[in-house]
Amino acid sequence: MSDQDQYFHFTLGPVQGFVAQARRTRDFWAGSFLLSWVSSVAMQAVIKQGGKIIFPKVSDDYLNWLEAKGTKGTEPQQGGVPNRFKGGLAKVPQDFNPDLVIQSIQLAWTELAEQIWQQDLSHCPQTTRDIWDRQITNFWEISWALSDNETESNLLDRRKNWRNYLPPEEAGVKCMMMDGWQELSGIATPNAKGLDLFWQEVREKGGSAIKTDLRAHEYLSAIAFVKRRFAHCFESLETEMPSGWTLHGWKVKSSVPSVAYIAAAPWLAKVLEQAPEEEIKAFHDEAKKLTQSYGEYQTRLDCIDSALSKRDDAKLFWDTKSLDGNVFFEAALDNKNIYEDQTQAQRVKQALKSLRKSVDNIEPVSPFYAVLMMDGDSLGSQMSDANKQEKISAGLEIFTSGVQAIVENHSGFLIYAGGDDVLAILPLEYALQCANALRTHYMGSFDKEISTTLSGAIEYAHIKMPLGKVLGDAHHLLDDIAKNKTGRDAIAVRVWKPGGQHLQWAMPWKQALDDQGQVVVDQLALDFQKDQQETPFSNSFFFHVEERFISLQSENEQGELSLDDSFSKEVMIQLIAAEYLNSGVVTKENKLTLKQAISRIEPMLSQCFSVKRTPPDFIKNTPEVFEETQQLNIKALQFIRFLAQKGVENGKA
Repeated sequence: MSDQDQYFHFTLGPVQGFVAQARRTRDFWAGSFLLSWVSSVAMQAVIKQGGKIIFPKVSDDYLNWLEAKGTKGTEPQQGGVPNRFKGGLAKVPQDFNPDLVIQSIQLAWTELAEQIWQQDLSHCPQTTRDIWDRQITNFWEISWALSDNETESNLLDRRKNWRNYLPPEEAGVKCMMMDGWQELSGIATPNAKGLDLFWQEVREKGGSAIKTDLRAHEYLSAIAFVKRRFAHCFESLETEMPSGWTLHGWKVKSSVPSVAYIAAAPWLAKVLEQAPEEEIKAFHDEAKKLTQSYGEYQTRLDCIDSALSKRDDAKLFWDTKSLDGNVFFEAALDNKNIYEDQTQAQRVKQALKSLRKSVDNIEPVSPFYAVLMMDGDSLGSQMSDANKQEKISAGLEIFTSGVQAIVENHSGFLIYAGGDDVLAILPLEYALQCANALRTHYMGSFDKEISTTLSGAIEYAHIKMPLGKVLGDAHHLLDDIAKNKTGRDAIAVRVWKPGGQHLQWAMPWKQALDDQGQVVVDQLALDFQKDQQETPFSNSFFFHVEERFISLQSENEQGELSLDDSFSKEVMIQLIAAEYLNSGVVTKENKLTLKQAISRIEPMLSQCFSVKRTPPDFIKNTPEVFEETQQLNIKALQFIRFLAQKGVENGKA
């Protein structure tokens, strides 16, 4: 390249409006996958003009798949390409034409949309076609900038301040997935009969598996319909692109585990490992009659595979893990909006009860799952240093390449891993362990010259909570609580019950981990869970400790509650330890001393005082500082209790 080379900065959106608006985990995955795919098309359009992507480094194999040249068996299945060339960096020659990048994006998107139209909607009237074309054509917001300054990393952010993206006004009845977009029937005002007639015809005349993909009374816009149905025709995509290359699709999964299935997975694993063969088969057969298909057909979760591997008759139960996730919850079986055939649903319910009774000491199935979002800290500020860009890209490539295995080893489903961002859905039991493992992997992926940490946010949500609301809140939890309020290199959690937010807790990672590198609250929950198997002390203990917390606090000058100055932490620890001994944990078989009780209470209380981290300043050569406040966080206790009981109290969620 010549001395006159330029630097191309690029970003694509809307991100939140496309990815986070979802009714199912499959929509969530599809939005992330498609956003990554469109971004990769933009990257390839740069490369085909003689450009070089400086940051981030994306797998050559991923880009090769755009031209059907990838290694067989490595077809990308998750989003893995950032929506912007972060810091916006791509080195391009003087004759580089940004318009070819824009044209490539629009052509790839419209060609995929056209395949979906021909597959599912070609019978629809012109009114629907007009809505389709308008929405597909006007969806993407693209920003770019060119600079001859390699260190000008904020140029794109300045460019985006000149926003000229104006989405079209949408009339009629709105989409049930994508806020503000008109659904495809074109009916002007809400008309349940007319809407149902249109969408029932779509379900009857559409392509394969459309009845599974599109439930009755579900009305979607063109954008939402693409997310829901693209997987069935993506493999056949082939179109000539500007700059003389041919774009190809590849085979992608057409099913993604539901939140109900992920929530039930650890419970199901225990059942599959321990229940009698005849009980599992009886439940499976009744559930299959109800669902008529395997709603989780291609799902693979580690805890279930591990349980099946321990049985000699594993093949018999292979299909059991493919059952629709709702069949493991009595409340769902009682819901006629989920299962219209209530006669069969009640048969499944009875078989479920019988299956549960066949396994000794099995707890009720938890209706909570976890959304894990993680993001690197302080990388953006180092991107202006040209000497660090290559090392940052190399570290991110190492990190990203290991994320999927870590998530899957914790029985999770990876939605996205690209750059320093991770998005995954996991069972409640494994979310904190997974976040900790990802942070460890991240910290070991970079050269010592690169100063960065990883912050995380976990949303524990009841399966009745709207998924879109949970996803939207995760960004706030990560950015505002884990990063800004707690000081980065931190973990923040929220628990959502059907009535709304139940609790919030956050802690810098260094305070959240014990000397062995384990998450303290997670280990405490396991300890309390073991105790509760022998004596039901937990409820009274936690309630009494919460009352004790309130009595030990007083209002400071700022009107905030904090530990009363008349109480030292040592006195407080002894009071809580005594409460612990009186809670029922001491039995003839289990005799604990005050000293032993204190050893368990101390780590618990360490998680109950808010800690603010001040990151190190490498320019001023100042170390990181941790400031422990005197504010007691009762929510920390509630969180430990939630983890120990998996959100289930007295058999109810």
